Amino acid sequence: MKISLTDREADVMQVLWEHGPSVVAEVRERLTDQLAYTTVLTVLRTLEAKGYVAHDEEGRGHRYFASIKQQAARKNALAHLTNKLFKGSTELLFSQLVSDQKLTPDQLKRMRKLLAERSDEEKP
Repeated sequence: MKISLTDREADVMQVLWEHGPSVVAEVRERLTDQLAYTTVLTVLRTLEAKGYVAHDEEGRGHRYFASIKQQAARKNALAHLTNKLFKGSTELLFSQLVSDQKLTPDQLKRMRKLLAERSDEEKP
């Protein structure tokens, strides 16, 4: 499943991933942007139409929940970014991240460990 989120949709999804099933008012109050109730409702309905969100009826309202995993969305977004801006090269993406970011020694150590583990997995 190809997952495509606008920035606003990603913000709403983040609320659902972090806080679990929520009514519109709860999503609205947890967003950093101050959006109208109807705007948040429209975003939730759009996400539901895309299949990324579903809802359970709760009284006269709805409690919305993420129907896609955050990891799946991350993986999809990274693949899209890699294909669009780095000619499909994860090596170019990685090089860009490492060269442009101010990484702490601990972050570099964890990255080296991940690379070593990955390298060990591929050995016969």
